Amino acid sequence: MTSTPDLSAARWFTSKASSATGGCLEVAFLDDGRVAIRDNEDLSSPPFVVTRHVWACFIDGARNGEFTPPPAT
Repeated sequence: MTSTPDLSAARWFTSKASSATGGCLEVAFLDDGRVAIRDNEDLSSPPFVVTRHVWACFIDGARNGEFTPPPAT
């Protein structure tokens, strides 16, 4: 099990698509090579931390439309 990183100095990035009232994920690229992800509407919950490889796989899948929700029925 990996240790929980100290995120006190993390620089968080929010998508330009996010509204001024929230509703978006934020990411921080950590010095140890991991990526932290959090919901900017629920900052009391701990961020989810993944390796850069996992992050790259997710971004690639998103770019290829692999996470597009199915149409509502």
